[in-house]
Amino acid sequence: MRARDDAEFTEFAAMMIRPLRRTAYLMCGDWHRAEDAAQDALVKVYRRWNRIERREGVKSYAHRAVVTSVLDQSRKPWRRERPDETDEAALVMPDIGGPVDNRLLVIKALAQLAPSQRACVVLRYYNDLSVEETAEILGVSQGGVKSQTSRGLDRLRELLGHTERSAS
Repeated sequence: MRARDDAEFTEFAAMMIRPLRRTAYLMCGDWHRAEDAAQDALVKVYRRWNRIERREGVKSYAHRAVVTSVLDQSRKPWRRERPDETDEAALVMPDIGGPVDNRLLVIKALAQLAPSQRACVVLRYYNDLSVEETAEILGVSQGGVKSQTSRGLDRLRELLGHTERSAS
């Protein structure tokens, strides 16, 4: 890689490491795995740096890489950890209140979504991507994104105890 390209990549990596790590964390619920996934994503971007369109293509590719990395990690045998509790009552979230507590409850609820639903919800509402961008990143149809997002949001409402859809 040329020195100028190397400098551009370094600047890009510095700008994107935190958002990629947060996206990965929301998808897997583990900061260590999120760090690994973000670094794996940046390695993939580095390898293809000269072939990726610089404007929005590189960010999209980085998001796709981090999502793929998180999903690949979860498929590995040593990552198939399951909670011991199978009782539905154990999955009900306590009502503690407060912004930090609410954030932790949402993260815990996200962890209970199916991986495809979690990916759609995180990309659409945390990363504020369009249906089209999310579909491109996940390699699924726009209808698939819409249905997985809808199911994920319904499940989150159920887990968080919200029975009615909000107007906002």
